[in-house]
Amino acid sequence: MFDIFHYSFVLRGLEAGMLIALIAPLIGIFLVLRRYALIADTLSHVSLAGVAIGLIAGINPLITAIVASTVASVAIERLRLTKRVYGETALALFLSGSLAVAIVLIGLAHGFNADLFSYLFGSIVTVKQTDLVIIALFSLIILAVIPAFYKELVYISFDEEAARVSGLPTNFINTLFIIIASVTVALAIPIIGVLLISALIVIPVVTALQLKKNFWQTILWAQAISVASVLLGIVISFYENLSPGGTIVLIMLVIFTLVFLTHRGAALERLPTFLTRSRAGSARE
Repeated sequence: MFDIFHYSFVLRGLEAGMLIALIAPLIGIFLVLRRYALIADTLSHVSLAGVAIGLIAGINPLITAIVASTVASVAIERLRLTKRVYGETALALFLSGSLAVAIVLIGLAHGFNADLFSYLFGSIVTVKQTDLVIIALFSLIILAVIPAFYKELVYISFDEEAARVSGLPTNFINTLFIIIASVTVALAIPIIGVLLISALIVIPVVTALQLKKNFWQTILWAQAISVASVLLGIVISFYENLSPGGTIVLIMLVIFTLVFLTHRGAALERLPTFLTRSRAGSARE
């Protein structure tokens, strides 16, 4: 049973997975409340183009994915601020454009190879020691930035116009948050895969929203669900020879289904209270 811990690549995958499982809900809670969850899908496709660039250029794909998603996230935010392009339209432009770039690059590289395929669907084998260091470094930064700007992020998530009128630097905070979100998406690629990243960011948060009223309790529940799903997904995929990304998402969906069925109706009653308390807490702070 415990022979799984004898393999260094599994240990690296578990360590990286635990870090990503902790930071993903921190980003997801604000994306869900802003109804901006689809940006994770867009940035994942941008990251795919970054991965393709890295594989062709011989650079660490995780680094090129972070750079590509960060640049795209800033561009998306700038387009949104101009109000000349709706947010959903900007996401569609970058999603289709980055996917087109990835397809062209894959064609230049003469089709799929094993490395690119593993980045699409996730594989703990792809997590190298360098990747683990990068993931740990950026995870620590994200875990420091989110609490530092917690009050501002909550305020902006619920009422951006009121936050702007009150004097908060909303443009700066939005740009900072979107950059952090893009980095989180890129970091999750080795474990969950490009095609399933949005599930890791959104599903634990949506599940946790069915359970608790308090904002921080919701985040903690989401992190617990995320960590448990990633841990079980990696272990089960190792012993059953399954894709870890798909296994993790299926476990999350099972947990969501169980919570949804057992708390159906209660979640809808709690949501207004959750929003009211979060607003009130933000205003007091």
